[in-house]
Amino acid sequence: MSSSNVIVIGGGAAGIMAAISAHRAGADVTILERNPRIGKKILATGNGRCNFTNINADVNYYHGNNPEFVSVALSNFTVKDTIRFFEDLGIEHKVEEMGKVFPMSDQASSFLDVFLYELNQRGINVICDSKVTGVSKKNDKFIISTEEGKYTADKVIIATGGKAMPSTGSDGNGYDLAKALGHRIVDIFPALVQIMLEGSFFKRIAGVKILGTAEIIHQNKSLVKDKGDILFANYGVSGPPILQISRKAGELLKEGKEVYIKIIVLDMPYERVKSIIKRRFSNSLHKPVDFSLIGLINKRLIPVILLEAGIDDIKKSVANLSDKEIENIINILTNWRIKIRGTKSWPSAQVTAGGVDTNEINLNTMESKLVKGLFFAGEIVDIDGQCGGFNLQWAWSSGYIAGKNAVLKGD
Repeated sequence: MSSSNVIVIGGGAAGIMAAISAHRAGADVTILERNPRIGKKILATGNGRCNFTNINADVNYYHGNNPEFVSVALSNFTVKDTIRFFEDLGIEHKVEEMGKVFPMSDQASSFLDVFLYELNQRGINVICDSKVTGVSKKNDKFIISTEEGKYTADKVIIATGGKAMPSTGSDGNGYDLAKALGHRIVDIFPALVQIMLEGSFFKRIAGVKILGTAEIIHQNKSLVKDKGDILFANYGVSGPPILQISRKAGELLKEGKEVYIKIIVLDMPYERVKSIIKRRFSNSLHKPVDFSLIGLINKRLIPVILLEAGIDDIKKSVANLSDKEIENIINILTNWRIKIRGTKSWPSAQVTAGGVDTNEINLNTMESKLVKGLFFAGEIVDIDGQCGGFNLQWAWSSGYIAGKNAVLKGD
């Protein structure tokens, strides 16, 4: 009996997993990768250390029009399955803070090394520098057009990634392929990305880092928040908590809504901050107001915070501050609100929000409900995870299931 012939479009995390999974299930597999080599984006993850999963991965860490869509994939190829899969390939793991899982080698390149070995051992055909320009179906066979020529396949898995980090080859081309095959694309926008803010003072505080809390505010309501190192930049803010909450900002901005960020510089109850400020000020009535804040907050932040509190003369003595000005300082330290003017664009984003509509994909198999024999895996689907290994877990789970089911006979 001749084996099924599967072509995987895209040699990233989901594509490589799909290829290995399909081959294990008995298919002849070819990966078409547009870059000179596979796995380019894997090398960039986790600051080059590759945070490849998270022990807490469940539906609560995912977004999209229907986040529940991930639950079947995550239960069919679990975090434990992922860790075991990579252990078999040679990757020993360690669990770090917040459930993040890394290779013991601390090198993302370890994944590429073991993947290349496995693909080679299995005789999986990897064709690099091969950009797919179209996919069509004729008489139960898929015709895949590339810039160099055409291929035919029984089954096709589209795992091209999204539009984030275009330097790794993801330019949104997969959406065009999916659209041409009749699929609807849920509007895409950058996620896990830096936030750009209104204000002329950011150049003065670029490079300042604080441990604080950031929240997305719309119509005076806090919608999402996260705590950690917040880094000020000449355009606005960056750092892990900013990336985590950026998706909500992007979503609201896409809908034309007015959005603010709230930064809590001194992360403690309002009354505690008030008592600290009052004590400091009453102990140093003769000091200039800017100098009186040294030792409490980052020195470079002081002039900007005083400016935001409406104090033009930052050299005036504490004794000359009005009650209102003191109150303004406390408010800025505990509830600093700045209007969001946008997020950084695709080159800065770690992941794409939006993608192929999950209503048109069978959640048990990752097969298209519109085109039999067509499968999707990874970031191209309208699913995106939080920072911390969740997006790679989605790539492994969806890739594994797509690959396995691309070989099974029947629906």
